[in-house]
Amino acid sequence: MRILIIGASSGIGRELAIQYAIKGNEVIAIARRKPLLHELSQISPNIRIAQCDISNIAETDVILSAIFKETVDLVILCSGIGDINLKLDFTLEKQTIDVNILGWTFCVDTIYTKFEKQAYGHLVILSSCGGLRGEPMAPSYSASKAYQINYTEALCKKAYKSKLPIHITDIRPGLVNTRMAKGSGLFWVMPTEKVAMQIMNAISKKRKVSIVTKRWRIIHRILRYIPRSWYVRL
Repeated sequence: MRILIIGASSGIGRELAIQYAIKGNEVIAIARRKPLLHELSQISPNIRIAQCDISNIAETDVILSAIFKETVDLVILCSGIGDINLKLDFTLEKQTIDVNILGWTFCVDTIYTKFEKQAYGHLVILSSCGGLRGEPMAPSYSASKAYQINYTEALCKKAYKSKLPIHITDIRPGLVNTRMAKGSGLFWVMPTEKVAMQIMNAISKKRKVSIVTKRWRIIHRILRYIPRSWYVRL
């Protein structure tokens, strides 16, 4: 397979790039931080790299257009940022919005239309269990992940109605041992390697939605159905 992973320099994206390359796939790894990308490219000859910040739409357009000159079988979109922002510093909120909503939307729209042209493809989105409810520690992060969850569902419905073999998968991780897990008192923080294996399993089965890891399905269910009057007191 020819696989594009956006946001591959660290965390889940990096682990997925390594695991897919080990299995003999051609992996194109995109990320903002060039030194980390260079380190990743040294791990396997199957990994090619391209530096790109998805909040820069023009730059992203050039990179994606070049990659899709050849067919791409699978795209995994891992890029995302989020900061604790109790003081509602708009600068921090805007950074999250620029990446998690504006840049993210440009990526998924571009990739989906490319898949339509090649008449097949599998788009995998890493949203988050954190997108199920609003979180005052990081308002724009939880809101942006809710946006991603609903946008991905819309694309899934669009793909179904198209009758083309285009598959959409929404992966919703809980807390994972990456730099995105911020704050004190965190619980059920899962190792990156275990999360990556479960994600790859969900991708191979072309699941519509997958909560990782399995124990986070409990939290996911609670978050979905707990009344707002209870949630705000937590």
